[in-house]
Order: sequence, then structure tokens, then C-alpha cells
Amino acid sequence: MKIPDIKTFAPMLLVLAMLLPASLVSNAQIRDDLGKPLNTDSLRREFDKAPWFGLYKDNYFVFGPSVGSKPTKENTNVKFQISISQRLTRSTLPFGTYLYLFYTQKCIWNVLEESLPMIDLNFNPGIGLAKPIIRSDGRFLGMAQLVIEHESNGRDSIASRSWNRISLGASILVTPSITVHGKVWIPIVDGENNKDLLRYAGICQAGVAYNSPNHRFGASVHLVKRKTWKPDFNTVIELNYRIFRNSNQYFFLQYYNGYGEYLLDYNKFSSHLRLGLVIKPRLFSEF
Repeated sequence: MKIPDIKTFAPMLLVLAMLLPASLVSNAQIRDDLGKPLNTDSLRREFDKAPWFGLYKDNYFVFGPSVGSKPTKENTNVKFQISISQRLTRSTLPFGTYLYLFYTQKCIWNVLEESLPMIDLNFNPGIGLAKPIIRSDGRFLGMAQLVIEHESNGRDSIASRSWNRISLGASILVTPSITVHGKVWIPIVDGENNKDLLRYAGICQAGVAYNSPNHRFGASVHLVKRKTWKPDFNTVIELNYRIFRNSNQYFFLQYYNGYGEYLLDYNKFSSHLRLGLVIKPRLFSEF
């Protein structure tokens, strides 16, 4: 197993180094139903009492054409993602962590073609530790995770794609409206047909998300650094608008530009603009 040179991570680490110190003076804080701030012990009790089963990443269903080329039945498609988590421990483990199971499934579906073929279906299970980041004064700063992941498309022969990674990531509330996130990983690329996967799917990621004070509108930019010496990134830009004031369902616009959108054609460039619906986790979305 070849581990990427640390120099390759430099652009992402520089972004995080600039953003994370701002979180130390964050005004972000979780409040109870009466609007009162929760202290450290209260926050830990809230995490202990939280539902064992929940959402992990965004769950969405979007449809749209390719950007930069003439839309056709072949390049206009549906993309949907289902992502869930299951907490395995009731009370905290050492270092204030919780043990979780994670599962994400993503599909590219050509609904305009005859027989409605699903082009690729990617399976991404994982198990790992999650740690709420809480200051001594009770301010909730975010969540850190250490996860062992597998991703594959369940196919055989020359269409088979798979890899594994050990990832370390964090989502930090810089303000009540702004969240920064980053993740680095140690890859184990074991698929015979995707040995060069990191050149396209990347070696680390970072991004920023904005949520309006009334929680009706949100926007995010997400960058994945490909394994090259050039400033090459896979870029995801997302906009969402809450349909009902007290729900977690949103109108959703997603723009993807880069490689590695799905495993089968990981080494083919993709630029798509899709519109649909998304269901979001309670605090913030994982990437």
C-alpha cells in the first residue's frame, strides 16, 4: 500500500489551518426548547438521549442534464443517495467518543433511456468513532470522526471497482450560520480495475457550508483534492431551501464538476446540474 506524500495534502491543510482557529471564538451553541444555552454536561446528556438511528449524510433525489455539452438521453440522469447511521454505544467511550455504524448508497440512474438502466450503484459501509467537540463553557463546536470505510459497486469482472480507507475528519461550527469541514484519509486501493483511483477520486477534502439564521436557506461548496501536483479539485456546489418551516425537507440544487462522481466511470470527467429534493441531518451534513 502506497501512502500519498504529505506534500499532496498541502492545499487542503492550508485551508483548514486558516479556518479552524476561528472556531475557537465561535458563538455557535446548542440551545434547549426554551432557547436557553446548554452546558457541557447537558450537551453530553442530549447526545446520550439522542435517537440511536438517524441520518448520516444528505439523503437526496435529483435530476438534471450535463453542463457544457448538448443534453441527451444518455447524459441527463437521476442521482440519488441514501445515508444512515446507527449508534452502537449508549454512554461515551474513552475520550468522550461514541461508536457508530455508517452506511451510504449512491446511484446514477438513466431514466430517459429505454428500460431505465441504473448505470452504477455504489455501496459505502463504515464503522467508526465520533466525538462531539464541546468547550468547557458548554459551547458545541462540532464533531470529529475516525472511520474505517469500504466502497465498491458490487460488480464483477472488468466493471468491478472497490477501495478502502481510514479517514479522519471534522465539522466545525465557526458561527451559528457557518460550518467548515475537512477530511483526510489513508487509502487502501485493492480493486484490480481502479489502481489509479486516487488520481480522480482524491486524497482529501474540505469545504464550507452556510445556513441562514432562520434555517430556511443553505449553501455549500465542497472540494476534493485529486492526487496530482496541480491545483486539481472535484467541486460540488449545493443550494437548498426548506419547504416547510418545521421540516427537514428542502428543494435542492446540486452542481458537480470533476471526476469520481461514481465508481464505474471514476476516470471520466463529469459536469452536471441537477434539481430535486433533499432530507438533511439535524445538526449538519457529513461529506
